[in-house]
Amino acid sequence: MDDKVLVLRDPAPMLEAVMHDWGGREDLWIFGYASLIWRPAFHAHEQHVATVHGWHRALRMRSRVNRGTPERPGLVFALVRGGSCRGMVYRIEARHAHAELPRLWEREMPTGVYDPRWLPCRTPHGTVRALGFTLSHASPNHTGPIADEEMRRILREAQGRYGSTLDYLLETAASLRRCGIRDREIERLERLAKSL
Repeated sequence: MDDKVLVLRDPAPMLEAVMHDWGGREDLWIFGYASLIWRPAFHAHEQHVATVHGWHRALRMRSRVNRGTPERPGLVFALVRGGSCRGMVYRIEARHAHAELPRLWEREMPTGVYDPRWLPCRTPHGTVRALGFTLSHASPNHTGPIADEEMRRILREAQGRYGSTLDYLLETAASLRRCGIRDREIERLERLAKSL
């Protein structure tokens, strides 16, 4: 994992653009693929397992505060281009979403790290347009491929404000299982973690 520089982007205009695109009249849907499943931090009026095509969940985003430090960066999951991802969509009623979205923004976008975008999410009840937090391969926060030995080192050592990268991985894996979602790469990483 190379030492690219952390890039900060102002999240305020990004929130303004999302609020404008949403319009505020319809209910707001949010797509969760990792910690938003096990710690959503907002009240949803409805939720469903959903599939997004063209994006996949990957433990490829540096975390220098929440799950690591600047000296020993950890990792968190990101939604990156390619493949597909099964996660959860959450419906927030429009009258509550005006208050919930800024709080969600503070949690997910304090440094503007993600590229928020509207994703078509297929559910058992049809397709909904949901806000998802994606990460570009060009982002300096995207690690690219990580060799197993380096991944073991990160899982063994990385610890941040909200705990370790290992705990984050295991909590995400457990929450996906509870939702009936299978992710072979996460299962492989769990096996790798057992060899620490």
